[in-house]
Amino acid sequence: MRLVITALFAMTMVIGLGVPVASAADQPNVVILLSDDQRWDDYSFLGHETIQTPNIDRLASQSLVYERGYVPSSLCRPSLASLFTGLYPHQNGITGNDPRENKRTKEGRAVLVDRFEENPRLADILGKQGYISFQSGKWWEGNFTSGGFTEGMTHGDVTKGGRHGDVGLMIGRKTMQPVIDFIDKAVAEDKPFFLWYAPMMPHLPHDPPKRLLDKYTQEGRPVEIAKYFAMCDWWDETCGQVLDHLDKKKIAENTVVIYLCDNGWIQQADKGGGAVGGPRGKRSVYDGGTRTPIMIRYPGHVKAQRNKTDLASSIDVVPTILDAVGVKTDVDFPGISLLDQAKAGQREAIFGEIYSHDIPDFRKPELGLYYRWIIDGDYKLIVPTGMEEGEYGPQQVALYNVVKDPEEENNVIADHPDVAAKLRKKLDAWWNPTVK
Repeated sequence: MRLVITALFAMTMVIGLGVPVASAADQPNVVILLSDDQRWDDYSFLGHETIQTPNIDRLASQSLVYERGYVPSSLCRPSLASLFTGLYPHQNGITGNDPRENKRTKEGRAVLVDRFEENPRLADILGKQGYISFQSGKWWEGNFTSGGFTEGMTHGDVTKGGRHGDVGLMIGRKTMQPVIDFIDKAVAEDKPFFLWYAPMMPHLPHDPPKRLLDKYTQEGRPVEIAKYFAMCDWWDETCGQVLDHLDKKKIAENTVVIYLCDNGWIQQADKGGGAVGGPRGKRSVYDGGTRTPIMIRYPGHVKAQRNKTDLASSIDVVPTILDAVGVKTDVDFPGISLLDQAKAGQREAIFGEIYSHDIPDFRKPELGLYYRWIIDGDYKLIVPTGMEEGEYGPQQVALYNVVKDPEEENNVIADHPDVAAKLRKKLDAWWNPTVK
């Protein structure tokens, strides 16, 4: 059933979802597997020569894979907020990781959590349809209940270390038991469930088990590179544990699994704990920061295939899930259901926005805006505001053919001014903060 949009979304509205609850037999489970700080092609199924990801490879072979997937913003919190709300950062108010003022105080962070709760939230929407839900791993928006989860690991108390996951960050690295227990409980109670599995992996600290570090350690390979490779492998192992448990409980056939990463990462050979995934990785406007494979597995409903041409965005995840589970809302989400490949094929462009790490004012997103970008077909146009000094993107308007030049090394704007003009017009029509 395709998602039906019945009303325009007002940016600060609190939505109401008075939708009849479907019968349990019609409600598939939903699992999101969310990688953290991993470059888009750091998987063996996408051709990496060293990193081994057998479990994610298996998932890919069973999924509809959009290889040209993107997140609108290449930083943890705004990326996760966009994924969870189905809205762009400039719409949902979460444009950075921390407030610029009172960034480590309970009061300062509460203001942003309150703003987040004004948005549509995936767990809340599904909860109104009878789903139980569990938060594990990265979670920036205070207590897990702020997302509408019925259960979770993150307390969000700033006075007890709450910021981006606290106790929830144990998942994957220290234990898998809370996730296993939740799945078992949902099956025992015969309830549809939503699982948010978002470990801080392969994110820093890069401290993989010795057995995995040994696997990737070799003469001539910097230890920091070996550690990152091993972290990707470790992340893959934990995904396998979740997927294997769905099989063990005989619920894989009735479970929608979505896989993606929050943002990219480029591990530098000479940097360890201080590396920030750059200069063209995390936080950058380049594909090394914004691109990720997006996969959907739903046996019997979604044909497994590799889509190498059509554009997909994490903005599409909420509409895709609601489509799969048959839920209608009154929100005009900007994304599309990726289950509708005809619509994905007709899509002309996707968009994104890069901001400062700290949020100057959630009411005025343009105050922290560094770049806007658009991808249309083979081309990507990047428009800087001039507020950033070039570490995370070009200082002048730039046009790249990201199909022929995936590392975005050759600015071809002088050769294709007509393409740049067409893309700029579309970008400004999407969102132009200078036009009031």
